[in-house]
Amino acid sequence: MDALGSFLDSLDALLGGSWWFPYVLLGVGLFFTLYLKFPQIRYFKHACKIVTGKYDKKGQEGDTTHFQALSTALSGTVGTGNIGGVALAISIGGPAALFWMWMTAFFGMTTKFVEVTLSHKYRTKAEDGTMAGGPMYYMDRRLNMKWLAVLFAIATVISSFGTGSLPQINNIAQGMEATFNIQPMVTGAVLSILLALVILGGIKRIAAITSRVVPLMAAVYIIGALAVILYNAENIIPSFSAVFVNAFSGSAAVGGFLGASFAYAFNRGVNRGLFSNEAGQGSAPIAHASAKADEPVSEGMVSILEPFIDTIVICTLTGLVILSSGVWTEKFETTFERSSMTIVQGNYVESNDSDREELYKYLNGIDGHSVEAYNGNIRVVEGVAVNKDFTVIHSRSIGEDIRFGITDKHRYTGTVEVNKGMLVDTSISIKGKSLVHSAELTTKAFTRGFFGDSGQYIVSIGLLLFAFSTAIAWSYYGDRAMTYLLGSRSVMPYRVFYVAGFFWASFADTTLIWKLAAVGIVVMTLPNLFGIMLLRKEMKESIDEYWDKFDKEQRSPEGNVEVQKDNSMHFQKDKPE
Repeated sequence: MDALGSFLDSLDALLGGSWWFPYVLLGVGLFFTLYLKFPQIRYFKHACKIVTGKYDKKGQEGDTTHFQALSTALSGTVGTGNIGGVALAISIGGPAALFWMWMTAFFGMTTKFVEVTLSHKYRTKAEDGTMAGGPMYYMDRRLNMKWLAVLFAIATVISSFGTGSLPQINNIAQGMEATFNIQPMVTGAVLSILLALVILGGIKRIAAITSRVVPLMAAVYIIGALAVILYNAENIIPSFSAVFVNAFSGSAAVGGFLGASFAYAFNRGVNRGLFSNEAGQGSAPIAHASAKADEPVSEGMVSILEPFIDTIVICTLTGLVILSSGVWTEKFETTFERSSMTIVQGNYVESNDSDREELYKYLNGIDGHSVEAYNGNIRVVEGVAVNKDFTVIHSRSIGEDIRFGITDKHRYTGTVEVNKGMLVDTSISIKGKSLVHSAELTTKAFTRGFFGDSGQYIVSIGLLLFAFSTAIAWSYYGDRAMTYLLGSRSVMPYRVFYVAGFFWASFADTTLIWKLAAVGIVVMTLPNLFGIMLLRKEMKESIDEYWDKFDKEQRSPEGNVEVQKDNSMHFQKDKPE
């Protein structure tokens, strides 16, 4: 298992963790934004009208309404990334990371518009009478690249477990245990039953549930976020200023935060942006393919709203909560995570400018520093190190009040072996004060508002609703991929296995699944971006045809005469609505 984990780490570093992946993702979004003349701005108002049903027609083929399709897709994207992902990006890349999340969302609005339109255009009806669509269908039916479609579908099934099922319940179970002291297995059992009741009913039941849950969970979270932001109103402008000032230079060291270069802020912001809104990944088009619409472009316009709601609204609120509260630069008592920790040679002091500069270069991969990973033994007596020739770095901060222990016992006595900055004995843990990240950071921030310590419950409830709805949506993505690969008969066994895995992950270690999903996401994204680039001319032609047809319908006797009151552009293809 260790060998497989190392292989997946290497593969992820080569793909999603590489320097070029964020540029490819943003580059495609930028290209289509310019090529289609900023559709995310020109068609935004029209998209809002479509999702309210203003232009609906009777007898349109599909399983869900525009709003239900949007809610299902949003339930898949509005998840732990909005709570923990933003906090992780800021803890690693500083305030500047939020700017690059915005950029990913802005250009992602166009990317999603394109991928949803093309996927809806080449959808088909499955054996059981339900609609089946997604990038694998345009890859197969339009590009004649069956092998690419199969690769994408397999990656979707893997990601449905690695993104939608296993880590979501793992996060929920840990949060419920930490906040309400509920055993993970109990949480897993209850939610698994609820999940089964929802997804075994198919897309119509999924859509009915998500169309109710998504507005509710968004309302609860927004109220909680505003309670913190308004409580710290004097920090709103400085927070925005920090985001924009540091966007192209990186975030300077402040408080316990040791700083982040432009490369770190850019990479973390783009990666977290993709994880949050999934623009370009090809998952949301699967949900939108079920919508009742005879015009693929109209459904594509509806999808423009997703990155806006998910990232530009909800992620921005999370970011402002964290920045305005100031907790992102404060140290808290915590258990140091191995993945966020390294031990270096020498005793570095936070108040020493020279030491901070050295550690800044080391953490950001900049040449010219003298920092070296620690190799050797640390002698510990009752949890406290005797020798002081090392410094523990955790979450881009210098750890303080370091204590060594085994599991929850922090009076370890003996020798701790360190190799290349990492603890050799995995049973030994380190506790102390440092910066925190992910959901823990967001939880701390939510206690700095009008609700006080009770604010932490908003995060717990939000995490529960967000993560559970994500699991619901991804079950549908996976079953459409199974429909493409093996037919409709494979869907029910998949759903049963999905629910079983959901329960198991509530109390199991899902680290390997996370790593597998990280690779799966890239294997979904790259073929999808490649495919939509090949169909760029067809996309432009589809938009032109849509506006021509729309204009004729609205001017016909059967058309909606009310539209003439809002007809500033006469719905011509090259003018904004």
